[in-house]
Amino acid sequence: MKEMYPKKGRVILHVDMNSFYASVEMAYDPDLKGKPLAIAGNPEERRGIIVTCSYEARKFGVRTTMPLWEAKKLCPDLIIKKPNFERYRSASAAMFDLLRQYTELVEPVSIDEGYMDITDCSDLGSPLQIAESIQKRLLEQLDLPCSIGIAPNKFLAKTSSDMKKPLGITVLRKRDIPMILWPLEVGEMHGVGSKTADKLKSIGINTIGGLAEANDIQLKGMLGINGIRLKERANGLDNRVVDPDSVYDFKSIGNSTTLPRDVSNQVELLKVLERLSEQVAARMKRKEAVATNISVMIRFKDRKTITRSHKLQNPVSKKDEIAAAAKTLFLKHWNGDAVRLLGITGTDLLEADQAVKQLDLFSFEQDARKEPLINTMSMLREKYGKSIIESAGSQIKNKFPEESKGTDTSFNKDFLQDRKLQENEESKDE
Repeated sequence: MKEMYPKKGRVILHVDMNSFYASVEMAYDPDLKGKPLAIAGNPEERRGIIVTCSYEARKFGVRTTMPLWEAKKLCPDLIIKKPNFERYRSASAAMFDLLRQYTELVEPVSIDEGYMDITDCSDLGSPLQIAESIQKRLLEQLDLPCSIGIAPNKFLAKTSSDMKKPLGITVLRKRDIPMILWPLEVGEMHGVGSKTADKLKSIGINTIGGLAEANDIQLKGMLGINGIRLKERANGLDNRVVDPDSVYDFKSIGNSTTLPRDVSNQVELLKVLERLSEQVAARMKRKEAVATNISVMIRFKDRKTITRSHKLQNPVSKKDEIAAAAKTLFLKHWNGDAVRLLGITGTDLLEADQAVKQLDLFSFEQDARKEPLINTMSMLREKYGKSIIESAGSQIKNKFPEESKGTDTSFNKDFLQDRKLQENEESKDE
């Protein structure tokens, strides 16, 4: 089988589960199969927005992020189920466990998709045979359908997995790019959002092929370094490796919530920010991280959305600190109109034990009172190790951390990290 693999280069698979939440519900309750099914929030509140839906529902025009009332109008027989995140996490863990039976080089991207590097797996068959085996086993053992892309790099693998859904397997080689990718509209390219597509079209770049031949200086001037990166992708260039440890990478921690109704009362809105601050603080504590930048997202009644951020003098991680920064930002930029969504995100993260606080006139006195204790703890850690003294909260490791109470349905990789930690602990006990 080695002749089916390149002498130089890699063979990457992108495994993308089809309508994952809906498929999990169908696997759990086979009576739902073949019926129009949607996963959504509370049907009696506006937070009832379609998270995902079955392909049967899509035939009626039902789409992700569509308001529930609109989806029901298009498909009166639509079956609605609330999200069961524990069920989805369990299914995701089983899915990744199956992928790791082929190779250790598995990189989770989200709860329902991941990359695999099978370059050294020729003993298991050809790349196509491996993909077919994975797809068949996921369907037979977990009752979950997926699409798989086979390519020499991550970008092309991701692109090809989107080409045939559901239950598709697509091979995309670099030599196929001019014929398959370049004629497509630039907005269809993975990594190009609607705003970026509009910017590119404003300078005459309408297709992926146009992006592949675009002027570097013009791209960098408009999109920064990301413009050059997108051009490289359009030419099929992507040197990123499949990194199983990327599950531990995180750049931001945030939560958002859609309000049950439009709210213009300042007291109510500030209470929402306090609740979001508590959720963000809890996740920072779990990750032992601090933020040096806080941003607030405000979506108004007319759906206009603004995001404003503030670089902090001192890193923050506590609820009160996050709330104070968020409230200041909100009050500065809120125009008094009714609000339908609020969000808080901590960015420019640092590991808590690496953060250096810049003392100012207001914090010096309280920090000075703590200094003898801090010095003592530092001495003990230096002598006996970093784990000799830890807060009670840092000892608590939940198997599946609680996500936002709002309607933010995107998953970061918290649940995968915690699973990895649990596996490590179990291996120590054996």
